[in-house]
Amino acid sequence: MLEDLSIKDFALIDSVSIECNKGFTVLSGETGAGKSLLIGALSFLLGGKSGVEHIRTGAHEAQVSGTFYLEPDGTGECDAESEAHTAREWLNQHGIELENDRILLRRYVRENGKTGAWIGTTAVTRADLAAFSAFLVDIHGQHEHQSLMRVSEHRRFLDAYAGITERVAAFTALYAALVEKRKRLAELQANDADRAQKIELLSFAVHEIADAKLKPAEDTELEEEELRLSSYEKLFSDIEAINSALSGGDGGESIVVSLKRLRSSAQHASSMDAKALSSLEQRLDSAFYELSDIADEYARYAQALVFDPARLAQVQERQTLIYNLKKKYASSVASPLEEVLQYAAQAQAQLDMLEGGAQGKEALASEIADLEKKVYAEAKALSALRAAAAEKMAQAVVSVLAKLGMPHTRFSVSLTAKPNAANQTGSATQLCGPYGIDNIEFLLSANPGSPLQPLAKIASGGELSRVMLALKTIFAANDPVHTLVFDEIDTGIGGEIAVSIGSHLQALAQNKQVLCITHLASIAVYADNQIKIAKGVSGGMTSTQVFPIVGEARVEEIARMLSGDPASLESIGHARAMLQKYCAQKA
Repeated sequence: MLEDLSIKDFALIDSVSIECNKGFTVLSGETGAGKSLLIGALSFLLGGKSGVEHIRTGAHEAQVSGTFYLEPDGTGECDAESEAHTAREWLNQHGIELENDRILLRRYVRENGKTGAWIGTTAVTRADLAAFSAFLVDIHGQHEHQSLMRVSEHRRFLDAYAGITERVAAFTALYAALVEKRKRLAELQANDADRAQKIELLSFAVHEIADAKLKPAEDTELEEEELRLSSYEKLFSDIEAINSALSGGDGGESIVVSLKRLRSSAQHASSMDAKALSSLEQRLDSAFYELSDIADEYARYAQALVFDPARLAQVQERQTLIYNLKKKYASSVASPLEEVLQYAAQAQAQLDMLEGGAQGKEALASEIADLEKKVYAEAKALSALRAAAAEKMAQAVVSVLAKLGMPHTRFSVSLTAKPNAANQTGSATQLCGPYGIDNIEFLLSANPGSPLQPLAKIASGGELSRVMLALKTIFAANDPVHTLVFDEIDTGIGGEIAVSIGSHLQALAQNKQVLCITHLASIAVYADNQIKIAKGVSGGMTSTQVFPIVGEARVEEIARMLSGDPASLESIGHARAMLQKYCAQKA
């Protein structure tokens, strides 16, 4: 449950903090006041898309945070390989701890486009934020009602109701494996000339790379060796200069000899004032021994340093070979040598498959036959589960729609098998897709005597809103999401229908936290809490204010929603009567 929401510099909102209560909460306000901005800010917090356009004019950063209470649900640990099914499981899986059964979400977007998000004290990606918040809040907007116009979405609704969403996802993976194997078989069955050409090209590549006897990171090692060999004269000159300074030469006194002489003087001085000079003497000794060791190392390096033009030629020749191999088999000549080795491994794998010949094709064909049986059997099982759920779902939707002012409505889930197709032997085979063998579509008859027709063709905006509300209602019982948000649920409705929707939302809020934006007083009076959104101007800047209203302030807001005039005595009386009537019914 959402307990509080804080918004700062988001669109027209300057700074707002809202406490959210249990039950049914209505968000109201005049058109253009910014009611949808509140939902937009919540959507942003939950991992929705972000952009600099969300930042309030004159500000540098938009911030939204919210605290959620997670009721104990008995869920235990969830390992990294398993799929989380509740918010608590997701948190356990990601090592994030609750504090007093609560979790704080935070997100910001800055004027340079940078965004950041946290779950508790853990920084997360937008994808992680969206994945977690999907267990917390379900936002339903007018655009979502339009998903009912897309027949492809109807399967998703039915599968969710049947409780087979995960099983369908597993089937989709199985089907994808079948498609991939069929593709591989088709490649094997390509004409012999094409196959032979591919084998020839792949064989040449594999042998050319193998003959080169490449070693990982060899290109980097060769670059370093080539630099040393080609810079021999300069390197020799530098080493000679170092040796001369350290160990003597050209008649001058070396650094090591000078330090040796200084050690003698330091020892003598220290014997006369040990307290002040003993530590300095020791440091001078350390410097002498360290430089002596360095001088010996440089001398040995100079003795081993030889000019080897033959080796330089070998290195440069090897570099040319690697350059040509990269040019052929890597993404660019600047790519790491590993890309050439990876190409060789992939080419060898393709070569093994192509050279498998008839034996490989027979084995793959056998795998495909077995997989086809599994896919078809699972598709039939899914179809049976959908058929059983379709009738129950239709009855449940009709029952809810009757309470939402559509008592004569008939709703049906059409479930038809995909058509058959002729196979290579001439017999018919059942067509199957990534979600099974079923074509699924919602049908509706909103008026007595009218035949069932595709929902996408006959439903009005108000009917779509109510069908969506009915679907969300029947899903709510098994849905772990505790907070439901409805944006513009009252589109295209009014009168008694609005009253029935208000009553239904209030009933839904007995087990869920429901937040709803509405223009209709008939819905608003059913709310347990009401929040008003208003637009004002201060200091030449327009801003949106958000505040809860109770008592007489709520009466005036209901009056405004009724007639547009919050000061009218008639509207005030009507508003007070409606609220008193609802409160009496609720009591």
